[in-house]
Amino acid sequence: MPLGLLKYGFASKYPARRDIPAPKDLNKSYDVVIIGAGGHGLSTAYHLARYHGITNVAVLDKGYIGGGNTARNTAVVRSNYISPEAVAFYKASVELFKNLANELGYNQMYSQRGQLTLAHSDASVRTFTLRAEVNKHLGVRSEMVDRKQIREIVPCLNMGKNMRFPIQAGLWHRDGGTARHDSIAWGYAMRAAQMGVEIHQRTEVTGVNINAGKVTAIETNRGTIQCNHAIQAVAGMSSVVAKMAGIQLPIRSYPLQAMVTQPVKPFLDPLVSSAGLHAYVSQTARGEIVIGGGSDPYELYSTRSTLDLKESLIAHTLELFPFFAELKLLRQWAGITDMTPDYSPIMGESPVKNYWLDAGWGTWGFKATPISGKCMAETIAQEKTAAMIQPFHLDRFKTFKLSNEAGATAASH
Repeated sequence: MPLGLLKYGFASKYPARRDIPAPKDLNKSYDVVIIGAGGHGLSTAYHLARYHGITNVAVLDKGYIGGGNTARNTAVVRSNYISPEAVAFYKASVELFKNLANELGYNQMYSQRGQLTLAHSDASVRTFTLRAEVNKHLGVRSEMVDRKQIREIVPCLNMGKNMRFPIQAGLWHRDGGTARHDSIAWGYAMRAAQMGVEIHQRTEVTGVNINAGKVTAIETNRGTIQCNHAIQAVAGMSSVVAKMAGIQLPIRSYPLQAMVTQPVKPFLDPLVSSAGLHAYVSQTARGEIVIGGGSDPYELYSTRSTLDLKESLIAHTLELFPFFAELKLLRQWAGITDMTPDYSPIMGESPVKNYWLDAGWGTWGFKATPISGKCMAETIAQEKTAAMIQPFHLDRFKTFKLSNEAGATAASH
């Protein structure tokens, strides 16, 4: 790497490296068509090409690479969930994150800093104790901490008894951390493209052709393409795209807003969240304070920011860190979350043969990016839902074998 930089620095010309090939016409057919060029879609394409030798793949997106929820999240990576199947799933994802920069040859800026989730009530303490025990049983580093330990982990946190909801205890998750969201998308896209995967931006899917209960083609604004398999990974637009295939998903979509402040010197290493106060906070490598919270209270397909959410997020954050009042807000944004009734994703088979689902991620899709792509690629290659994602099958809403993760959100929804 140093020698390469040296050669580049002394070169007479500086040609920009093109990570993604120039746009081209769509082929008439592909083995696999992936709808959505976000983290999950690109991760699936990469794993199909790298580990299953399936390179005749087209990734379609009506916008641009990583322009949806991949670019609109707060980049949190963690595995401190409740149900055994979810803990195992997200633990596997964290393990993949650790080596992702080496695998892709693309800096992911992964930083394992720990996450502290605050308990403000006896009920929260009981729930967190259960989570800690389930996590430890499955090899995830989580433990209960008292007020004294919380002061040691985050010395600048408001621990006063005059808080609206005084802090009683916390769940300390050592495996929690962050990664650079756009690097995840571009790393997968670059490596997938190098292996022959085609990535078509500004290509909107307008219809799904089905014959004898099987997907046969995908209609786009640039023409119709035949395919043997199709997978949708479109986050907040999951219900809309699924309806094109005649599938009704138990999903409701809500905007989810976040914001960052002006950069300041580093002082907050762990991630701090409070479902009771509807807020979570972290500091980026640039020094910005990232602030997120609960989703909007109404269904809407919109990524605009609002004054009322800004005010409520600021009010909740100031209860945890009163001295933030002196900081200036830098920017605010929103994504669209696709929420399922049990707060777990929908993955694998659909009622349409060879049309695969990667949906219902709500606010936890980014942290599942590597393992989701790995499992979905395995599912498509074997034409059978991978064992690890069997619990997230769509049919669980008919059999009532739910995977309830409502209590594991970083902020209440």
